[in-house]
Amino acid sequence: MSFWLTIKRIARYGFVGFMRNGFVSLAAILIMTITLFVVAGLMISGAALNSTLKQLTDKVDVTVYFATSATAEQITEMQKSLQTLPEVASIQYVSREEALAQFQARHSGDQLTMQALQELGDNPLGASLEVRAKNTSQYEAIAKYLDAQQKSGSGAGASIDKVNFYQNKTAIDRLTNIIETSKRLGSVVALVLGLVSLLITFNTIRLAIYTSRDEIGVMNLVGASRWFVRGPFVVAGILYGTISGLVVLVLLYPLTLWLGPGSERFLGSFNVFTYFIGAFPLIFFVVMGSGIALGALSSYLAVRRYLHT
Repeated sequence: MSFWLTIKRIARYGFVGFMRNGFVSLAAILIMTITLFVVAGLMISGAALNSTLKQLTDKVDVTVYFATSATAEQITEMQKSLQTLPEVASIQYVSREEALAQFQARHSGDQLTMQALQELGDNPLGASLEVRAKNTSQYEAIAKYLDAQQKSGSGAGASIDKVNFYQNKTAIDRLTNIIETSKRLGSVVALVLGLVSLLITFNTIRLAIYTSRDEIGVMNLVGASRWFVRGPFVVAGILYGTISGLVVLVLLYPLTLWLGPGSERFLGSFNVFTYFIGAFPLIFFVVMGSGIALGALSSYLAVRRYLHT
């Protein structure tokens, strides 16, 4: 018997066994589909959270607010001092007039605030420097340098009114912790569901072995090879994973299409559907690979445990 003919017969017998155990196969496919859906959901939600975190970190900077009495020379001196730091990528100067215009634009609908501003008469806002670091991890070093300059109370440091960084850092750190906790929790859920899928498929193959015990006995009598007997059950397990993976991928298309506009409004620039289409090769590989691996592994363990040929 040729090699390819043997493979074809093993595949055919595996498909027949899969169809014969219809309801049991359906149960295995159902739980495996849920597992793979969680895996795909973890990938998409992880990308969404990382995109949100990136948007926030891109907006983070160290803003140095100067007192209204600060002179142009003091501000220029501080700017030149900051430019000597290796961590600094860029510095943007915001004059008192620009700060006032930005404040008025942000509060244009707040009549009380605008009225209070008019009553003050003079511009109550000072100039500022918006400092961006080369890496987000370097912001704290820049903020500490500015704090030291402010506490020194001499030169340009005496003109600093406030350094705005630690409020943003707290928010970023909290979001990062939430993302990491969500990833860990999702991984635990996926692992538990994966073990459940493995157990159900394992028992499904065990039941298939029991119902096919007479055929297995005949095969042994006529001298069938070990893998000619075991192969169809492994094929059945692979079919469970393949069908489950295809079901998940088919369901994800309309689901992400429906969630796309809402996710973009809620998460800013991240669109779930756009990500699904762009990352489809990776999602396809992970979902189908996980499904086939789960099915093949559970089938292999079952035939080793219960099929003695």
